[in-house]
Amino acid sequence: MFAAYAARIDRDQPLTGLELGERPAPEPRPGWTTVNVRAASLNHHDLWSLRGVGLAEDKLPMILGCDAAGVDEDGNEVVLHSVIGQTGHGVGPKEPRSILTERYQGTFAEQVSVPTWNVIPKPKELSFEEAACLPTAWLTAYRMLFTNAGVRPGDSVLVQGAGGGVATAAIVLGKAAGLRVFATSRDEAKRKRAVELGAVEALESGARLPQRVDAVIETVGAATWSHSVKSLRPGGTLVISGATSGDRPSHAELTRIFFLELKVVGSTMGTKDELEDLLSFCAATGVRPVIDEVLPLDRAREGFERLAAGDQFGKIVLTVG
Repeated sequence: MFAAYAARIDRDQPLTGLELGERPAPEPRPGWTTVNVRAASLNHHDLWSLRGVGLAEDKLPMILGCDAAGVDEDGNEVVLHSVIGQTGHGVGPKEPRSILTERYQGTFAEQVSVPTWNVIPKPKELSFEEAACLPTAWLTAYRMLFTNAGVRPGDSVLVQGAGGGVATAAIVLGKAAGLRVFATSRDEAKRKRAVELGAVEALESGARLPQRVDAVIETVGAATWSHSVKSLRPGGTLVISGATSGDRPSHAELTRIFFLELKVVGSTMGTKDELEDLLSFCAATGVRPVIDEVLPLDRAREGFERLAAGDQFGKIVLTVG
């Protein structure tokens, strides 16, 4: 079957390890289901995998891709939850949890196999392309906002780095949930898009906000860390799920964190229940993922190049068939 996969690890030039070509189709396995992929979406996780983060050399070649929607063996339209081993289903109770492509072949292929427990019905209201955007970036944003930040309608939130998949999702979900959303970006066009999506104001990175916020959604890391901490009200919560600009800020702001009793919460992906809730939320409210571009699988390299350059606003989706 045709697939986009990591053939080599290159920490400095990750795209040199990306290859497109034939790979073995999944073999039947007890407790697992094979899904015919209709759409899959790119995440920064895929770029990090090509750098060897979370992906060991001995696992190569590895088909990339965490997110997918497709059709299962019985003809049902489904979405995949991409955290494997969260409950032990399909892998045994002692195996640590992993994200698809860290241990098991991913979704950038004609077929993918996952534990049957990880297969969720796709709401009819969502297209395959829309549903394929949800299991990583949108699920991460959903958990960051509603589980780990604990915000309620009327609260205020700062979303750093408008344009990325998680950040874009946080703006749209926050608006739909009645939050007062501020966003930042270095790019004027992305700031304008953020306002169109529901941010009350979008500012240049590092700019002073009109008010202190209840929570910050942080995925950028070192470049925005100090600004994130300084933007919180006393007792506020900073939720971090990524560090695309690096994980070592020049100033950790420790004094401000303890003096103002700020909370710093790490967040990774989400649960199957949260993904089901997110799918229902989108189906019921009309909220839809922001899609930057849809490409056929054989043009996956173009999508990776766009993601690596940071040119996208929203999700890049690959379609199969």
